Amino acid sequence: QVQLVESGGGSVQAGGSLRLSCAASGLTSSRYCFGWFRQAPGKEREGVAFIYTRGGTTAYTDSVKGRFTISQDNAKNMLYLQMNSLKPEDTAMYYCAADWRSSGAYCDTGEYTYWGQGTQVTVSS
Repeated sequence: QVQLVESGGGSVQAGGSLRLSCAASGLTSSRYCFGWFRQAPGKEREGVAFIYTRGGTTAYTDSVKGRFTISQDNAKNMLYLQMNSLKPEDTAMYYCAADWRSSGAYCDTGEYTYWGQGTQVTVSS
C-alpha cells in the first residue's frame, strides 16, 4: 500500500517562498505519476504540478508556471514542490498524490489512487 506524507506548509507573505515535501512509501514500481493538488475553501480541487517518476517529465497548470517547480529524489522516495513568488490566491490545502501509470504522457489527467493528508499553505497580502 502506497502511503504519502506531506510536510512543509505554513504561512508566508505574498512574494515569499515555501517548499513542500512528500515522503512516499510502499512504491512497487518505477512508473508512477506524482502530482501536487490544492483545494481552497469553497473551490474545487485542482492539479498544480505533475511528474513521472520514470524520466522526470513534468507538467504544470498555467497559473503556477514559472513560479512553482516539482522535483523528485527517487533514491529517497521524496517529492518536492518549490513555490516561489507566492500569491494570496495560492492559499489552499496542498495534497500529494500518486498513481501507477504505464506512461507519463498524461500525468495531468485522470484519477489518482493514493493521497496524502495534506498540508496547509497560507499566503497573506
